[in-house]
Amino acid sequence: MSPGGPSTLDRACRNPEDEHMWIDERGSEVLDVPECRRLLALGAKRHHHGHLGISAEGAPLVLPTDYAVHDSEVVLQIGEGLFDRVNGRLVAFQVDYSFDGLAPDGGSPEGRWSVLVRGLASEMDWAAAGSRLPEPRVAEPGHRLVHVRGDVVTGRRLRPPGAGVGVSDS
Repeated sequence: MSPGGPSTLDRACRNPEDEHMWIDERGSEVLDVPECRRLLALGAKRHHHGHLGISAEGAPLVLPTDYAVHDSEVVLQIGEGLFDRVNGRLVAFQVDYSFDGLAPDGGSPEGRWSVLVRGLASEMDWAAAGSRLPEPRVAEPGHRLVHVRGDVVTGRRLRPPGAGVGVSDS
């Protein structure tokens, strides 16, 4: 336990049905890094957009953006002005997904999840990206490629209210 009280991981508990599943104090499943990376790739394949978080003039700025995944890194296509603000700096990239019905193929859906990648953003060569390029859905996506190194990758699968497994706030 940390000196200031229990941390999120200290308050997490194991789901009795799956010894590898961690549930945080809000009842969300804490995802391991391989699952986070799988969901990032799945989101990119399905053309989900994410959000790029940067530090800007003393306050955070969060911008929607399309993305791709290349060698476990997030790839963004951005304009020159934004490039100057992120290249060589620490940034955050987050993508969420929410699907509460049945999957189109009748299989189990991914449910609701959120993945956060924090790391250094740096320019990426177009040739190095190969076919793993974002598919922009905006009129002027910009002409610079940036990859975000996954220094810290975390994620949660969000459980509906009442689906907790004995987690309390005490």
